[in-house]
Amino acid sequence: MKILKSLICILLLTVATQVATAQIQILYGPYLQNVKENEATIVWEADKPSIGWVELAPNDGTHYYGEERPKYFDTTNGVKNTSLLHTVKVKGLTPGTTYRYRVYSQEVLSHEGINVIYGRVAASDVYRKKVLTFTTCDHSKKETSFAMINDIHGREDIITKLLNVAGYKEKDLIIFNGDMVSEFKDRETIFNGFMKESIELFASEKPMYYARGNHETRGEFATSFQKYFSPKEPFLYYVFRQGPVCFIMLDTGEDKPDSDIEYSGITDYDSYRTEQVEWMKRLYKSDDFKDAKFKVVIAHMPPSADLSIWHGQKDVLKKFVPILNELGVDLMLCGHLHINKYEEPSADIKFPVLVNSNNSVVSVETNGNQMSLIVNDLEGKVVAKKSYFAK
Repeated sequence: MKILKSLICILLLTVATQVATAQIQILYGPYLQNVKENEATIVWEADKPSIGWVELAPNDGTHYYGEERPKYFDTTNGVKNTSLLHTVKVKGLTPGTTYRYRVYSQEVLSHEGINVIYGRVAASDVYRKKVLTFTTCDHSKKETSFAMINDIHGREDIITKLLNVAGYKEKDLIIFNGDMVSEFKDRETIFNGFMKESIELFASEKPMYYARGNHETRGEFATSFQKYFSPKEPFLYYVFRQGPVCFIMLDTGEDKPDSDIEYSGITDYDSYRTEQVEWMKRLYKSDDFKDAKFKVVIAHMPPSADLSIWHGQKDVLKKFVPILNELGVDLMLCGHLHINKYEEPSADIKFPVLVNSNNSVVSVETNGNQMSLIVNDLEGKVVAKKSYFAK
């Protein structure tokens, strides 16, 4: 019996030792968020509590190991964060410039008082694989192009099919316009639902911008949305510029009244939409906005004059549309309805509104004073084609 107990103890000790010394891994990522002219945010997740940092190198033909590369740490108010999820905003970048980068996570074994014991390090591979790169935005870029998908609702592999139809490799950026999953339950929902596929396909090197849909507001993990998307921005609504296009990213919130039984009293989207209007009123002061040939709004729920629309769409119509009319918007791209729909400008909505279905992809490119749009379904069939001219 004593021998058996000793063997069990040795076995348990061996297993515990193997677990404790297991190599830390980067589970998901890295992926890019909020790439602008002078900054970019990089996000990734490790499988153990760790500190994280990004190394940045110019894309100048030198070997990545040729010299020490500057480090940018995941910090809060000067203190390195111990976390599974890491986000680093790199600032001071040059517009229209390609950078190489690498991410690191070093396990934190213990932190007691002022004493920290570190473990092993995991990093993206720059030896056996091509070094990851990204290119900053540039308002002086003569032309731009992008693809937009929406309402994926966690369907595996459809992202790859749609973006291949759109020729995503030739696009400057990709836009997700809401409802990428049906409910934000946990972080596995995010990665298994759509981000793992997106990272493997493009998101580590091509900028991806995300307008939240009404389904991302649902579930116990909904309040964690901004930890993963636009994590270093003050709000989920924002503006950015690439070439001749100024993108206005809006958050249209939920589709039913805040008092609806489905929300259990946890929502306050009417006030949230009013808050965005106050922000939009200041957009005209932005040089990137004023100087842009084209102003494109990305918003999940479309405004409409249809009397059958629900509360959320009505609030968008009532609050967002008047200020967008004043701003001289050229095009609004939406989702939500799971159908393809196009509304021409009218007396009330003075800009065209295109609704993309859950099984099609929007491709847009500029050429001088013209902006062209095409919608393709999963088989590549053309659903719609439109052109717009700079005002």
